[in-house]
Amino acid sequence: MDLAELRRKCRDGSYSGPTSGHAVGHVQANMVILPRADADEFREFCLANPKPCPILEELAPGDPVPRNIAPGADVRTDLPRYRVFRNGEPVDEPDDILDLWRDDLVTFLLGCSFIAEEALFEAGLTLAHIGKTGTGFVPMYRTGVQTDRVGRFHGPMVVSMRPFLPADADRAEEITSHFPMAHGGPIHRGDPAAIGIRDIDNPEFGAAVTILDGQIPIFWACGVTPQEAILNARPELAITHMPGCMFVGDISAASTRI
Repeated sequence: MDLAELRRKCRDGSYSGPTSGHAVGHVQANMVILPRADADEFREFCLANPKPCPILEELAPGDPVPRNIAPGADVRTDLPRYRVFRNGEPVDEPDDILDLWRDDLVTFLLGCSFIAEEALFEAGLTLAHIGKTGTGFVPMYRTGVQTDRVGRFHGPMVVSMRPFLPADADRAEEITSHFPMAHGGPIHRGDPAAIGIRDIDNPEFGAAVTILDGQIPIFWACGVTPQEAILNARPELAITHMPGCMFVGDISAASTRI
């Protein structure tokens, strides 16, 4: 789907799946919405952990429109699916959050690894989670790598994984290093156990992919990391994207390249 079709289908509730591979060329974002009382501490958490939590845009309290990256969009309706937390516990996965919206809610849009996927495609690299055998959901794992704590917000880093042949892994690392809003270059390559991943075939989020003979798993920091911090911070309300179901902006992914 192109951007217009994807956004329309998200708004009318007819699409609730992953956004990877759709609206190619546009920036994609993780999302965290918190009451104003929690926003300052969460912002500091993101600034202390820029690899998994690069801030693309912060919206004013009560404003659902991302005026910098998508001035015609609405964060209450334009994601395929949301995740709602009450006191740190996930309680719902709605298609929109219109009935939850409040004037004190602050939205953070955070960079996503999907931003760099077009550049990987252009380099001729194949992504296992997209295509004939993929589900569109990249596999995501909790790790033993801890984020830097800020107040109540802390927890393990979550990573996404894409397998590549060694030569292609070098190219993927170089390409993604130019996209800090896509979490930059990978944090690890090779043995999953070295970063505390227990079972590569059973990701905590997304869907498993097949690692072919000769391929090695490459791991990037992931914007699901804040959802782990929310479990520990236990704000009275938090709303996020459903893992893999991102907010897609109007600006180009290429515009975030350095």
